[in-house]
Amino acid sequence: MGFFTFRRGVTIAVMTVAWCGLWQSLSVANLLSGLAVSTLVIASGVGTSGRGGVRIVPLVRLIWLVLVDLLLSTFNVAREILTPTDHTEEAIVAVDVESPSRQHLLFLVVAITLTPGTAVVDADPDTGRLYLHLLHADRIDDTVAHAKLLADLACEALPVPPVGSTVGGADR
Repeated sequence: MGFFTFRRGVTIAVMTVAWCGLWQSLSVANLLSGLAVSTLVIASGVGTSGRGGVRIVPLVRLIWLVLVDLLLSTFNVAREILTPTDHTEEAIVAVDVESPSRQHLLFLVVAITLTPGTAVVDADPDTGRLYLHLLHADRIDDTVAHAKLLADLACEALPVPPVGSTVGGADR
């Protein structure tokens, strides 16, 4: 199999778009430099140990869910700030999530903390337990269920093989 595969082509295209986004400009120079950088990264083998892959449909669902959370949470927090009465009843809750890797847990921490009104105050990567700060204690059950849904989608979108499995016939 040659260097260029469909998956690598998509990865290079996405990385090039991200590069242009970081520069906040779409120009020939940014396109060419983005293509060069992303091709070099792919060719160097960074992050391509053969573990898992990316599943597009669950990843799109996960991104959509985080975007919807961001919009709804921003609206709810803005409403809370603008109303004269304080309806917050803060709480810290422990949530145990299935997380086969530290990368999934980190991704989950970022996705949860990104949304206003909820923040991860501590995470235990050995047990998969997250401690979340909530503005509304009456939403604990919904928040726990939602965090578990995010964790499930993250694991589905970015799978990793079980510890001790073989990749390409060699033990890891």
